[in-house]
Amino acid sequence: MAAGKDSGTPFSLDLYHVSEELGFILPEPLHQLPAYYQPWMDIARRVPELVLAHKLRFHVNKMPQLSVQFLQKHRQLRLAHLALGVMAMGYVWQEGEQGTVEMLPRALAVPYWEVSQRLGLPPILTHADAVLANWRKKDPEGPLELRNLELLVSIPGGESVRGFFIVTLMVEKAATPALRDIPKVINGVRRGDAKAVAEALEVIGQSIDSMAVCLKLMQGHVEPSVFYGIMRIFLSGWKDNPCMPKGLVYEGVQTEPMEYSGGSAAQSSLLHCFDELLGVEHADKSGAFLARMRNYMLPAHKQLIRDISSQPRLRTFVQRHADERLTEAFQGCVGKLLAFRGCHIGVVTRFITVPAARARRPRDRSEAELLGRAPAALQERGTGGSGIMSFLKTVRDQTRDALLPATGKEAKRHGGVS
Repeated sequence: MAAGKDSGTPFSLDLYHVSEELGFILPEPLHQLPAYYQPWMDIARRVPELVLAHKLRFHVNKMPQLSVQFLQKHRQLRLAHLALGVMAMGYVWQEGEQGTVEMLPRALAVPYWEVSQRLGLPPILTHADAVLANWRKKDPEGPLELRNLELLVSIPGGESVRGFFIVTLMVEKAATPALRDIPKVINGVRRGDAKAVAEALEVIGQSIDSMAVCLKLMQGHVEPSVFYGIMRIFLSGWKDNPCMPKGLVYEGVQTEPMEYSGGSAAQSSLLHCFDELLGVEHADKSGAFLARMRNYMLPAHKQLIRDISSQPRLRTFVQRHADERLTEAFQGCVGKLLAFRGCHIGVVTRFITVPAARARRPRDRSEAELLGRAPAALQERGTGGSGIMSFLKTVRDQTRDALLPATGKEAKRHGGVS
């Protein structure tokens, strides 16, 4: 798909559906599908209230089975996948962990499967849906900023859902300068241009810093008890999930149950790109989990990660050149990536580990009621199905291993050791 490492063609993002302004974010997502699909949109927009009233399954069961033939363009497919995905999560988890279903009804399962096949995504709500394609500006002429953004569809959890998805969107947007400069690094390495590589790495490092600043906004926009007690189950999948050990049958697709992981930060293509560029290696269980999460990305984004990995090794280039600015820029990038992962651990501690402990010893009745709604089987697990804290610490430590050994102490000057 892209120019190989020995090709004379410069490496470019043009083939990978990456926006110059928004990175992996879908530019200008559609708000509406053709009128034929109004039954989908009517239900998808009401998922939170219908789940609360225990009526979502009733409405989905009455839904007509619609053909996907009138979905012709990429943005239409993305909105359809998002709407069907939100309905599917609400349908499965409407009654909590004790009231799951074994089958997704045909009217939802068949079109969801067909739309998924056309996009190259699995039939479950993914990061590409809930974050990258689930936004609109309140003021169309205003900036793409937190205060001016709202969701197209939602899951139960109120304003905390908006905060969670929109803050994550802001993290993606903050990475755009870094994505733009990845080709500059690759092409600079090919040419042997240490100065160009160093300049691009400095931009990437600044961008990763900005990502961490955005991630910390989660604290002011998401209530931990709401995330833990209400939202999290609706982001959980039916793979590696004790609540649904047999998976889920997609009626009309196949008779055997299928297993898919829920939405996860590991489904974002951003950190996979940085890891491949900087030579961060993930092995054993963490590597296997991250590799599996690439199947939840759009094919073009997954291909970009693969093609970055096939380029000449940046880390080797830095070691061979022994250029002070280049070495400093590389170490700074790895250090900032390490700091970002430390920040992510802090967020998970606040939103999963601490509420899990409080659920065992709640401070009052209201907290006991809210936290008690969380699925007990998922206490220390991520929505993607991983043992969340051990996984994140392993990935952080593997990031530290990418630092150049001779100047490893330099990372501390970039906030890299956490």
